[in-house]
Amino acid sequence: MTESSRDISAVRLAGRYARIFAQLETQLKTGAKRTADPVARMATICALLHAKLPYFFWTGFYRLVDGELVVGPYQGPLACALLPPPDGVCWRGITDGETVIVPDVHAFAGHVACDARSQSEIVVPVRDTSGKVVAVLDVDSDRPDSFGPVDRAGLERIVAIVTDGELR
Repeated sequence: MTESSRDISAVRLAGRYARIFAQLETQLKTGAKRTADPVARMATICALLHAKLPYFFWTGFYRLVDGELVVGPYQGPLACALLPPPDGVCWRGITDGETVIVPDVHAFAGHVACDARSQSEIVVPVRDTSGKVVAVLDVDSDRPDSFGPVDRAGLERIVAIVTDGELR
């Protein structure tokens, strides 16, 4: 069984997110590996988050394309390739424009189960440089009640990197 954010002190977890953010900033904004491409940034974010936070069972992005959510870069088991509106936690994040934390996905009306092992979920909207929601970061855990306010703050800061700077 993997740990959850509830198993890590808030100070330790905040420090872990700060280190991940710093590593992503270095990786994506400086040197030879620098890129402004949002999909490349999403891929790097997913890989690092999934590797560094053991309670992240599925870590990925869904991009808003022609009125549907299309899977983007991800780490973990096979994903739903397409999430048509309006059901699911991801669509709630899109329509509300806010981070959604679901302690028990089975109690969430309209939950879309791409993998039955998912127990809890956090969805964080990704905004373009004009502030429009263009994607979501979706993270599932195979344990209930895995996400809290420190995850929210850390992930909101990290997803801002996706569209930070001059993008095409």
